[in-house]
Amino acid sequence: MSSDDAPRARRGRAVARTGSKVRFLELFFDLVFVLAFTQSTALIVAHPTWEGVMQGMFAVALLWWAWGGYAWLTSTVDPEEGLVRFAMFGAMAGMLVVALSVPEAFGERALAFAIAYGVVRFAHIALFVLASQGDANLRSSVTSLAVSSGVGVGLIVTASFLDGTSQLVCWAVAIVIDFGGPALFGVAGWKIVPAHFAERYGLIIILVLGESIVVLGVGVHLDLTAGLIAAAILGVALASALWWAYFDVVAIVTEERLTNKTPGREQNAFARDSYSYLHLPMAAGVVLVAVGLENTLEHYDEPLSTIATFALQGGVALYLLAHVALRLRGAHTLNAHRLIIAILLIAAVPAGRELPAVWNLAAVNLVVWAMIGYETWTYGAARAEVRGRH
Repeated sequence: MSSDDAPRARRGRAVARTGSKVRFLELFFDLVFVLAFTQSTALIVAHPTWEGVMQGMFAVALLWWAWGGYAWLTSTVDPEEGLVRFAMFGAMAGMLVVALSVPEAFGERALAFAIAYGVVRFAHIALFVLASQGDANLRSSVTSLAVSSGVGVGLIVTASFLDGTSQLVCWAVAIVIDFGGPALFGVAGWKIVPAHFAERYGLIIILVLGESIVVLGVGVHLDLTAGLIAAAILGVALASALWWAYFDVVAIVTEERLTNKTPGREQNAFARDSYSYLHLPMAAGVVLVAVGLENTLEHYDEPLSTIATFALQGGVALYLLAHVALRLRGAHTLNAHRLIIAILLIAAVPAGRELPAVWNLAAVNLVVWAMIGYETWTYGAARAEVRGRH
């Protein structure tokens, strides 16, 4: 093969990833998923019932699993080389249709959502088949994933012809089967670059947190009163506290634990559990918080509904519970004070329901920032050591 033919061959196939730096195309790719997560918030806001909350969380779970598949893919192959670049563009187009369909994913756009979602998942499997050429272990893992993914997508398509409880049950079974595939069939054949993989998940959490900032823009059509300004500032403060709670130490320690695992089955299992599974409740919690913030801006001077109050306080609680689970998985120890705070936030929903929304948001801020202050003071030396290694 001539030197001129080599680049042409390179462009025609998947190229193994070299280096841990997140590529620009990956960041570009994430934008359509951010829109989709924002639409999940819109779904819950438009359907402020417990059923609506469940629908929104189911949508978040499917979106998260689809995004995570591409995070694993781009930790194996270079997304900007070969056919992968064009397939990523195609997946973005499919995900845009998914995002536009999310608000009515359980209604008139259910079939459009299911078909577009299937295209996104099919493109992911096809790219992994391309990447697994010459690697029997990876090909075996891809085949197993294709089975669970195919069943899951098939059930979502079936659910588009149902409604009510039957539809929700079909979605639930689809999610269990899809998420259960890697747990049932194992993860020994997968390949990741730990630093890249951890950064990808950190970046998507930042982007989802950004959604809680974006929803504050709902106030632009309201009178800019002192109460509205206070609610907006408190919303930014809460988003900042959530950022601190994860990125100050938890994200660093989790990445270190991933990096220190033996490559192969052990490292992949930790990546699956700690990132693919346990980062999901973090993202879901932020989506719920965004619902609570949007309602707070709209009704800052009056008590929120039970659903909106639960979204705000329960969303923060879910976010913290994910951190508790991460520590259990990684260090086999319990973060007791975060667990207690999460339980108290959920138990205090009836009390929060009685407060004007802006005051309840202030109270939630007080609790979370007090936790951060306590941790920073109590674990100051250990915190400095961890951050010094980063």
